[in-house]
Amino acid sequence: MADRQDEQGLNGPEEYAGSANEIGVRPDVNLLETFLENVRKGQLRVPKFQRPFVWRPDQMLDLFDSIERGYPIGSMLLWETPAALESLEHVGGLAIPDVPPGQSATYILDGHQRLSTLYASLYRPAASDPSDSTDWIWHIYRALGQRDSRANRYVHWKHPSTPPAHYLPIRSVLRTLDFLAYARNLAKTMGDDPFYDELIEEAEQVAQRIKSYKVSVVTLLGGNLAQAVEVFSRVNSKGQSMSPDQMVSALTYKGSGEESLANSIAAILDRVAAEGFGEINSTTGFRALLAVAGEEEVTGARWDVLARRMEGKVSQAVQDTDVALSRAVAFLRDDLGVPLARLIPYNNQLMLLTLFFHLRPEPSAEQVEVLTRWFWITAWSGRFASVNSTTSRQSIQDMRAFADGEKSLPEFAGTQGMFDFADQRARPYPDRFDLRSARVRAYLLWELTEFPLRTTPGGRQYSAVEAIRRLDSAAFRRISNKTGLPNGSNPANRLVLEVNPGLTARSYLHDLRHSPSGLGDLGIPDMAFDLLAAGDDERFIDLRAAELARRERRFIESVGAIVPRTYTGEAEIDTE
Repeated sequence: MADRQDEQGLNGPEEYAGSANEIGVRPDVNLLETFLENVRKGQLRVPKFQRPFVWRPDQMLDLFDSIERGYPIGSMLLWETPAALESLEHVGGLAIPDVPPGQSATYILDGHQRLSTLYASLYRPAASDPSDSTDWIWHIYRALGQRDSRANRYVHWKHPSTPPAHYLPIRSVLRTLDFLAYARNLAKTMGDDPFYDELIEEAEQVAQRIKSYKVSVVTLLGGNLAQAVEVFSRVNSKGQSMSPDQMVSALTYKGSGEESLANSIAAILDRVAAEGFGEINSTTGFRALLAVAGEEEVTGARWDVLARRMEGKVSQAVQDTDVALSRAVAFLRDDLGVPLARLIPYNNQLMLLTLFFHLRPEPSAEQVEVLTRWFWITAWSGRFASVNSTTSRQSIQDMRAFADGEKSLPEFAGTQGMFDFADQRARPYPDRFDLRSARVRAYLLWELTEFPLRTTPGGRQYSAVEAIRRLDSAAFRRISNKTGLPNGSNPANRLVLEVNPGLTARSYLHDLRHSPSGLGDLGIPDMAFDLLAAGDDERFIDLRAAELARRERRFIESVGAIVPRTYTGEAEIDTE
C-alpha cells in the first residue's frame, strides 16, 4: 500500500484519494498544537455555511477536562479543496489571517464547536475585551490544588476582579513565556509556601497533557461544494441536535458572496431586538420566512427536500420577511400592547402575523379588529399548545385565506380552524406564576395594559414595561415571602416593580400607601391590603386573585371570547 504526502506533511494511503468527481478520504492523527497552528496560519478555516458557535460554557469546560484525562473527543472532519470558499474571518473572536499566497485552504465540516473552544481559549491574549459582554466564556482556567480528581477542575471566571492565584489560565499552556509569567506571579503570591512547588508541578503536568494530546482527523479530498455541504448536513444531523434553520441554511448555501440563510435571519432578528422588542428565537424567524416564501410545512418537513424547493428563493424571502416581520411587530406593540417578544403567548402567533402582513401590508379596519380578537382568543384558549404539522399547515392556510380576502370571519364558522372563535373557550385566570405558560403570558399582557404605571414612595412614576425591559424576570417581585403559603405562587402574589436595595415589595407597598401619591390602582382592594398589613398573607393573595380574575374576565368578555367556566384554573406549561 503506497503512501502519499501533501504539502502539510500529512500522510495517507494513496488509494483513499477520490477520482474524477468522487470524494476521497484520508484519516490521520495530529498533535493538538499542530492542528490548531493551521488555524493560526489561516490554512484551516471555518466555512460560512457552518452553524454559529452554540456551545454552553459547561460544554467548553468538559472538553478541556476530557483532554486532560486523555479521553477521546471525537474526530474532526475536514475538507481539503483548491476551491476558495467563503469562510469566517474570526474564530471565537480572534482574527484569522488570509490563506497564505500560493496555498490552498482546508475547511472544517464537523468539529466547529470543539475547534472554536480550543483555539479561542488557548490562543487568546491575556487582556479581556471590555466591549464584549461574552468575552469571559473564552477565558478558561484550570483550578490547581483541588484534591477531588473526579470533579471537573476547569472553570470560568466571570468577575471583573483578578482570578485566584492558583487558577492556571489555559491560554498560557502553549506559550512558554506566558507560563513562566504565571509561575512567577504564583511564587510572588505564595512566598515561601511549600505548597508552591506542588502547584507548579501540577501546572506543568496539565500543560504537557494538553500539548501532547492527539486529535483524530478525517480529511475529505476533492469533490465540490455541493458534496461538501451535503456531507456537513448529514454529519450534523446526528449527535447534538442541529436546528432546522441551520440545516436548511447549509443545504441552500451557494457561496458567491451571498450571505447564508441563517446569518440573514440572525441579522433580521438582531435588528428587531435592537429596536427594543427583545429577542425572537431563530426557529420562529425561520418558520416565518418559510411561510412568507409560500411553504406550508414549517414544523416537520423533510429539510433536504424543502431546501431544494427553496433554491433560488432565499434572497427574496429574506427581504420579504424583513419587511413583514417589522409590520407584525409594530401591530403587536402598537395595536395589542405587546411590548416584548418574550411575552408573546405563542411563537406561532408571530409567525402567522408575519405571513398576514406579507400578504396584506395595509389591512382594513375590519381585518385589524378580527386579528386583534384572534390574538387574544388563541392565547387564552391554548390554540397553539402542542401544535403539530397538521394544525400548523391548517393555520397557515386559514391565515392566507383571511389575508387574501378569500374568506371572511363568518365563513370560518364551523370549520374548527383558528378563526372559528365559537370553538375556543378562554382558560381561566392561572393559579400559578410561570412564564413558560402561554396563559400566564396572556394574563401579564392584560395586566401591563390595565396597570401600566408604577409610582415610587417618593412620587416618581415609571413604566412597568421599562422595569421588565431592564430587569427581565427579576422585575416580577413577590409581595409575600412567607414559606408554606398554599397560594404563594399565585400571580396575585407578584407585582412588577423596580428593585430597591434593602426594600422588599411588601415594604414598598406599605410606604407607597402612606405616601402623598397613595397606592394607586394596582389591583389591590383596600380590604386585601388591610389583610396584608395584619399579616394574613394567604387571604390577601386570595382576595387580590379574585379581584384580578374578575377584572380580566371583564376584558375577555369585551373581546367577544367565550368566558371560562370557572374563575381560576391550572397554569399549563405549553410553550417552547
